[in-house]
Amino acid sequence: MIKVGVVGGTGYTGVELLRLLAQHPDVELTAITSRGEAGTAVADMFPSLRGHVSLKFTDPASSPLADCDLVFFATPNGVAMQQAADLLAAGVRVIDLAADFRIKDVAEWEKWYSMTHASPALVAEAVYGLPEVNRERIRSARLVANPGCYPTATQLGFIPLIEAGCVDAATLIADVKSGVSGAGRKAETHILFSEAADNFKAYGVAGHRHLPEIRQGLSAIHGQPVGLTFVPHLTPLIRGIHATLYARITQEMDFQALFERRYGGEPFVDVLAPKSHPETRSVRASNICRIALHRPQGGDVLVVLSVIDNLVKGAAGQAVQNMNLMFGLDECAGLAQIPVLP
Repeated sequence: MIKVGVVGGTGYTGVELLRLLAQHPDVELTAITSRGEAGTAVADMFPSLRGHVSLKFTDPASSPLADCDLVFFATPNGVAMQQAADLLAAGVRVIDLAADFRIKDVAEWEKWYSMTHASPALVAEAVYGLPEVNRERIRSARLVANPGCYPTATQLGFIPLIEAGCVDAATLIADVKSGVSGAGRKAETHILFSEAADNFKAYGVAGHRHLPEIRQGLSAIHGQPVGLTFVPHLTPLIRGIHATLYARITQEMDFQALFERRYGGEPFVDVLAPKSHPETRSVRASNICRIALHRPQGGDVLVVLSVIDNLVKGAAGQAVQNMNLMFGLDECAGLAQIPVLP
């Protein structure tokens, strides 16, 4: 059994991670930390875990994290970079679900996240945890930077086209919508029910923190910088990411066959029949990304639709997928949940 610790188990990503780990056949939950809730039974805060998680939250300072085989950080940005080095030195492997190790250019990260990086030396070592691209590197990694939700849906939709060199990589457009849980479990006016319900809006049009992460991933595949316009939107959903992606065609090919070949062996990417319309509810509570292709009016723009659950494939599920790879387990272990409907 893998002894697992979770730092920051009180947010939406944290409780989703606990839900998945509690059902995992090869995991022993050893420590779940929270400064504010230390001493509280996890199941008292999250009744959904009653009968599955018997631990209490512990203070990170006194928690046996160094005795774990793996520690997940389901914390705000800026926490993992303070603690990861000591855990790695103790032989513990680390998966960070926040953004501390995602962007390789430390100065760029500091610009977007408005703080000084505490562990720049670890940024170079960290492996970006998108299994569909970095599967072999993840297997041997000590430190994995789990991708963001917007970047996961967007990159999976564009990757086959960039790899094939069949679209104009200078004019990519990503129009992406997220459910409210993507903003985290905190009290802020814009995510109050009376503010977010029956409403729809764009935000971060001038620049969003996930933009450099997406550009970094696609540029690495392209071999040179890509041009990307990325516009996120907040929707009146609890869960879900819907990415509508636009790419101008420069080389004709069977695009449907291209995507089916690229993702044919991927357990968590489902390429739908041509002209399908994947829905966020079709992936709710699952680790699946569903993709469909369109070519409106037979023109020179290819439209890719990509949907994920932002808390699962966009966060906790992908983190568990990475853990499975790191420890030589079945990549799908603990992730067989069928999407929830309605």
